[in-house]
Amino acid sequence: MKLPTRAPTLALITASVLAGLAALPAQASSHREAPSIGGMPRVDGTDFYLFNSYEGVAANGSGGRAGYVTLIANYLPLQDAYGGPNYFKLDPNAIYEIHIDNNGDAKEDITFQFKFMNTLKGITLPIGNQVVPIPLTQAGTVSAPNAAALNVNEKFALTLIRGDRRTGTASPVANPAGGTWFDKPVDNIGTKTIADYPAYAAQHIYSVSLPGCGFPAKVFVGQRQEAFAVNLGPIFDLVNADVGVITNRSLINAAAVNSIQDKNVTSLALEVHKSCLTQGNETVIGGWTTASVRQSQIVNAAPPSGYDTAVKTGGAWVQVSRLGNPLVNEVVIGLADKDRFNASVPTGDGQFATYVTNPTLPALLSAVLPIGNAAPTNLPRLDLVTTFLTGIPGVNQPANVVGSEMLRLNTAIAPRPFAMQNRLGIVGTLRDGENPPDLAGFPNGRRPKDDVVDVSLAAVMGGLCWLNNGGALFGPACTRAVVPLGATSLELHDGVDQAVVPLLPGFPYLNTPKPGAK
Repeated sequence: MKLPTRAPTLALITASVLAGLAALPAQASSHREAPSIGGMPRVDGTDFYLFNSYEGVAANGSGGRAGYVTLIANYLPLQDAYGGPNYFKLDPNAIYEIHIDNNGDAKEDITFQFKFMNTLKGITLPIGNQVVPIPLTQAGTVSAPNAAALNVNEKFALTLIRGDRRTGTASPVANPAGGTWFDKPVDNIGTKTIADYPAYAAQHIYSVSLPGCGFPAKVFVGQRQEAFAVNLGPIFDLVNADVGVITNRSLINAAAVNSIQDKNVTSLALEVHKSCLTQGNETVIGGWTTASVRQSQIVNAAPPSGYDTAVKTGGAWVQVSRLGNPLVNEVVIGLADKDRFNASVPTGDGQFATYVTNPTLPALLSAVLPIGNAAPTNLPRLDLVTTFLTGIPGVNQPANVVGSEMLRLNTAIAPRPFAMQNRLGIVGTLRDGENPPDLAGFPNGRRPKDDVVDVSLAAVMGGLCWLNNGGALFGPACTRAVVPLGATSLELHDGVDQAVVPLLPGFPYLNTPKPGAK
């Protein structure tokens, strides 16, 4: 079935969406989610956002930046704002990539590849009769790109690759000022060093021409405030929270503060016209992020003078991080296969099928909460296969889809202004009976406001089967009869509200990073 080129009606999607959304277990996004990546924070992908741009759009989804798609890949988790003197520079010995599949075959058709270069200026001071290098990232105030007071100049290069990420056609993206290297802002050291960080960071938003694209694009790479909301500590402590609170949605803000609201993260953000991402008449794209390092890394026993010289690298590129839908590697993939998932590609996702069709999280939640045996009984969970591996028919499933795990977005569904967005995405809009429904949110892509934790907690425990009570897509396998938790499954939440996280109204959408000192 070919997807429509306009938003489906509420009647069309009610049966097909609700059961399919039962796929998304959650407790935290991809922050140190696998054993090996925990030791490589600079290449640890934490969150991936993919949504139809809503900056300046009207209530009907027109105007402003309508027609553009925003892609944001976050790396290097849980940054403390006071992380001096080195702060959080990305790895010059790695490549960071955002991949787009625009024909449903589980292979990348477009890749945006980022590389980084951190250059030591070697600022010195005369001390007595010696000239001595300073120990800090900065030697004074900073207000412009590559300021004279910056001791390390951070730069990035962006390459557009069509076809296979390693053997396809690679085209460097030009800096409007010349060359192919772009300045990256230094992290938010504090207000004495950088008096107006928003104005400083805005100087690093570039309008660029993408090879083969007839519309200008935007790119920004830099530190942002962590935009993901989660009750992180208590959730992983066997859900150490008051069950009376987390099973009552009216008490959503009563359980805990957002555990990571004082953290920063590094974002790779792009805004690209949808016509430059889609292929033919297909309006659905799939996206995921990766990071790769050289296969050989040797610790230098006597590092030479310079910057970041302790390790020598060589050999082929090896993928060590992968992220599409949020939460997959944390609470779907078994511990023994988390590193394997990070090294895998979508065409090989059949090896992880059992984790989707027979998920362990419902049983784990039943064991640690006083709710009895609350795991849904519709095994194998084919409803989860729909959301994780194929997309939802009539919403974000490509016409010729090969099952694979990625975040899928229908670029033909109009964006919603921020104030009109349902924080629970498609699940919330159907539960609340909104008309017209908000179909532009998770799991049709992912916006910063979408509360993926709360959607997923309810869904994995059968809340959507309870709400849907069956449907054409999944038939009798997704009914209220398979939901031991009953209506309470729709009330589950983690105690923090994604909708109150501070965000920007436009590109790059994620908020100004927390300063090291005010």
